[in-house]
Amino acid sequence: MQSTSLTRLLAVGLTGLLHPLCFPDFDLGWLAWGLLVPLHWALTDVTAAKAFPYGWLTGAIAFVGTIPWVITAMNQYGQVPYAVSVLLMLLLAIYLGLFWGIYAWGYVTFQHQFPGWLWLGAPSLWVSLEYLRTYALSGFPWTLLGYSQYQWLPVIQVSDIAGVYGVSFIVVMGNVFLTSMLRWMWQTWCRKKDGVVSFPWQPVSTFLIILIVSLAYGHWQINQQTMLDRSARSLSIGLVQPNITQDKKWDKTYIDETLRRYITLSRQAGQNLDLLIWPEAATPFFFEKELDYQKIILTILRDSQSPLLFGSPTLRFEPDGSPYLLNSAYMLSPEKLLTGRYDKRHLVPFGEYIPLKSLLFFLEKLVVGIGDFKPGHGPMTLHLPDQPSESHATFGVPICFEIIFPDLVRQMTKEGANFLVTLTNDAWFGDSAAPYQHFSMAVFRAVENHRAFARAANTGISGFIGPDGRILAKTPIFSQQTVTGTIPLRTSTSTFYTQYGDVFSWSCVILTGFFLIAGRRKTSPPKRT
Repeated sequence: MQSTSLTRLLAVGLTGLLHPLCFPDFDLGWLAWGLLVPLHWALTDVTAAKAFPYGWLTGAIAFVGTIPWVITAMNQYGQVPYAVSVLLMLLLAIYLGLFWGIYAWGYVTFQHQFPGWLWLGAPSLWVSLEYLRTYALSGFPWTLLGYSQYQWLPVIQVSDIAGVYGVSFIVVMGNVFLTSMLRWMWQTWCRKKDGVVSFPWQPVSTFLIILIVSLAYGHWQINQQTMLDRSARSLSIGLVQPNITQDKKWDKTYIDETLRRYITLSRQAGQNLDLLIWPEAATPFFFEKELDYQKIILTILRDSQSPLLFGSPTLRFEPDGSPYLLNSAYMLSPEKLLTGRYDKRHLVPFGEYIPLKSLLFFLEKLVVGIGDFKPGHGPMTLHLPDQPSESHATFGVPICFEIIFPDLVRQMTKEGANFLVTLTNDAWFGDSAAPYQHFSMAVFRAVENHRAFARAANTGISGFIGPDGRILAKTPIFSQQTVTGTIPLRTSTSTFYTQYGDVFSWSCVILTGFFLIAGRRKTSPPKRT
């Protein structure tokens, strides 16, 4: 397959342009199984050094198409000039593209040095880079490749062993398989004598076996979860989606209208629920400090006769008297009033705080609110109040951005959560694909831990997700409504992923390191004696 620089660039551009289509709200997840094939084709017969810029360009194009909502957040809600917002989004896409550049470099390196093991080396490298992206510079694991499969329940059940990274591994292996098949077909069709390769039995057979085993496991696991759901105790939950626009959310003149909306929607949810949930930062004031507004919320609480979980900022002070804020979730009971609070731990850089503020003192937060926040500490779970003594109802509350971090939600489950709730305010995403992308990630957190999810969002998407990742209900974005439903309560089951975490990802890191070290020794000149 002879390629010119132009055809390579066209192939690179094709992979980059197809990338956004694999994720919500396009939801063409099947494209992900061939997404990397054009890039792989462009990397044929190039050196590892030349492969890097091809991969980097691919990744930059891919993320420009996937995260344009960053411009909306910065410009429309952060008052950053449009041109500057575009520039910052491009810089973020260029940074994320670096991971693709490293993948392209590694793909060519493995192809040259270990061609028979490319089916294992390439997926391991991809997972290692996704895992690095999850933690590097505070972490931004947005649209990991595995998330593209959130609607294909049988294939994502392996997440309870390997996390979302395991699904990414299988998808990349599928791309290597397809690349090998197409290369073999091309060379056979051209009837070339030089460079003709035999049928790629190893990548083909390995991928098909792994895919079949994964699908069989997935169908079995779905049946297991269905049976457990039938015998499990159910919780009745009401979700309130007030649809408060971001430009009015922190407007003090709009507080009364905000509370009236919560009163109306909470009444629509009904009475005597196991839990009534409002979204992140539902109260545009300090709940603990504003006694008059606090009385209104307590009235809603007693009228509904249901425990209430809602988001509100919390004001605290350092030993020297300087104030700081926490992004909190409050748990209230009609009988005992305040029964618990969870403080968000993983904050959004430039959204809730400015990293390296001593150096970046000239920057303001991109999402206008009430000030900078600090990460919380303490227990990661809350208890559902007013339950019979024999009932066990503990839940984790990943707030907004926290839902995209698998290990954080895993820790909540390991601490004892037998269902999960996420509160979010996606208004600052605007009318973009981001709310849909954000919602799809909760599907994997449910599967990884076999815990049902209730999601309350300010402007949508709110809804319920079963322990097998099945979406039970969801709302449209920018709609004012209440959703009521039931989710199963798990009291004893625990997944491999919950217990042991990212063992699979670390295995991929070790494998990648092994390939790189072995390859370096393979190419090192022999020592003179």
